[in-house]
Amino acid sequence: MGVRVKLASPTRVELAAPLAPNINHHETLFGGSGSAIATLSAWTLVHVGLRAANVAGRLVIQRNAMSYEEPIEGDFTAVAERTDDAGWQRFLAMIERRGRGRITIASRLLYQGRPAATFEGDFVALR
Repeated sequence: MGVRVKLASPTRVELAAPLAPNINHHETLFGGSGSAIATLSAWTLVHVGLRAANVAGRLVIQRNAMSYEEPIEGDFTAVAERTDDAGWQRFLAMIERRGRGRITIASRLLYQGRPAATFEGDFVALR
């Protein structure tokens, strides 16, 4: 898939990917690749955040939805940002209290700097 990490912090993840290994028969981004890379950006955001909070455990995706607004005809970026600090703190508290927590994370696929697709997924952390 050719994914490259541009940035991975506890509050923002940016992954870059080339079109060539992720192309479909219309010469645009294959939806499965787009979904996988969007999922990876969101998963990485939670993973890096948990490591920064010194929380060890497994992280799995429970549910996801992907929406494509326009074709992606070249190299693109997947961006996930943590925008709800109160939600993040509730997530960490649930892991501490119950040994597991769930959080919803969104990411966007950007093409030529513009949003072209959106992802939303529920992730579960198990201590």
